[in-house]
Amino acid sequence: MRKNLLLFVAILCSVSSFAQTGKVLESLEFTSKLVENPVKYSIYLPPGYDSSQRSYPVVYLLHGYSDDETGWVQFGEVDRIADKGIANGDIAQCIIVMPNGKVTWYCNSYDGSDPWEDMFIKEFIPYVEKKYRVRAKKEYRAIAGLSMGGFGALNIGMHHTDMFSTVVALSAGIVTDEQILNSTGFDHYFGKIFYDKKPEGEVNDYWKANNPLHLVESVDIDKLKSVRYYLDCGDDDFLGRGNSELHFKMKDLGIKHEYRVRDGIHSWVYWRTGLPNGLKYISKVFHR
Repeated sequence: MRKNLLLFVAILCSVSSFAQTGKVLESLEFTSKLVENPVKYSIYLPPGYDSSQRSYPVVYLLHGYSDDETGWVQFGEVDRIADKGIANGDIAQCIIVMPNGKVTWYCNSYDGSDPWEDMFIKEFIPYVEKKYRVRAKKEYRAIAGLSMGGFGALNIGMHHTDMFSTVVALSAGIVTDEQILNSTGFDHYFGKIFYDKKPEGEVNDYWKANNPLHLVESVDIDKLKSVRYYLDCGDDDFLGRGNSELHFKMKDLGIKHEYRVRDGIHSWVYWRTGLPNGLKYISKVFHR
């Protein structure tokens, strides 16, 4: 009898543990009218999504340069991190959507050939909010990312302050004007998106309109202040200069934000250890 009781308890514990696990659907496809198709994305659905009728907050989580919609799952272990945070109450139950941004920097290309940002705002977000049970309000919508994705999260968040409550940028790919003008190394990454020829003497207006270091000074200050910002960049990261410059500009302008500098380089180890706190920061609005 005692053995049967222990077996029953073990089974219940096993079922309970399973019920606390979210689900990842990888490399799904969305058809756009604006950009080259298909637009692939992966999605994390929180524990209980399939068995409930409730709607959930949503985080759009952007990958880095040369990765794709599978990066945050394969290398970032986003499902493990979300499951653990939800289980211990640090992270709000939420849907996490990971679109493939290719190497667009999540911007509209200067020549109009690849309007990725327009697609994301005008097509993809409405598609997600129709297909999944998402709370479609600013307070329940956040955007985050690493490296190129951190740049994209800041850029999109500052362009569309009416849409996102929170922006989280891990090792954001922020490059200063001086770095662009004085180095040829960045052309490989930014060329064909922001310009067709390396700037000489002064960066162009398109760069200024799509760079957080300029947006923080050009976008209406009250609109910027309506969004919460979280910056995190390693002390040995080659992007540290741009991130620290953004921090000081935001501080001087009175834009409240959190800025973290931890021991680390530009690596998945850093981003995996940074994501839990990023999602926790986002959840402060989702939880209330």
